[in-house]
Amino acid sequence: MSNAPQDGLPTLYSFRRCPYAMRARLALLASGIRCELREIVLKDKAPEFLAASPKGTVPVVVTPAGEVIEQSLDVMAWALGQNDPNGWLDPEQGDAEAMDALISACDGPFKTALDRYKYATRYEGADPLAERTKGSAFLLRLDEQLSKSPYLFGSKPSLADMAIAPFVRQFANVDRAWFDAQAWPHLISWLEAFLASASFAAIFQKYPKWHAGDAPTVFPQNGSDLPPAA
Repeated sequence: MSNAPQDGLPTLYSFRRCPYAMRARLALLASGIRCELREIVLKDKAPEFLAASPKGTVPVVVTPAGEVIEQSLDVMAWALGQNDPNGWLDPEQGDAEAMDALISACDGPFKTALDRYKYATRYEGADPLAERTKGSAFLLRLDEQLSKSPYLFGSKPSLADMAIAPFVRQFANVDRAWFDAQAWPHLISWLEAFLASASFAAIFQKYPKWHAGDAPTVFPQNGSDLPPAA
């Protein structure tokens, strides 16, 4: 079967719990760009997915023109570059460079610590508690920033909030009782607001594993899935 998107829609290869894939779905949801969602099981990857992107990690977008977008931040930029009704690319405070720097800190040192905290057995010699301490330094930085405004760059969400929140969620879920007991109240409130949002509910719906020949699953499903513009 052809790997081309159906009905002129982009194709999104995704996995529900992957924080990188969450980023992509959040941006597609916010932009209102509809796509054919193909849910991938990472332990049993569809051959069509690997044909589109041999690296085998989600998210991957295949545009109607056949362009393959393989990085989560590139997917966000592609979607929001077409339509950004909530102004995620234009923060109230700071600027794009400041957002990029914070996202880079998330994707670099914090993600390294998160992986070794959550999946310590995969890394020889990893000390999960030491890695938790390393990751906490970034979370304290976020809490300090959030003590000044409800979101990282002002009174409304920005690209940085939506790019970072899925990873903070993953860190918190390793030991939620410990996380909630830490002295970062602003961070906890920010995370809870994200988890309670209509956007999170929309992107965290369960979908069955995609197989070639399945009827297309369109995401967002319809206009009612879209959160209100800020």
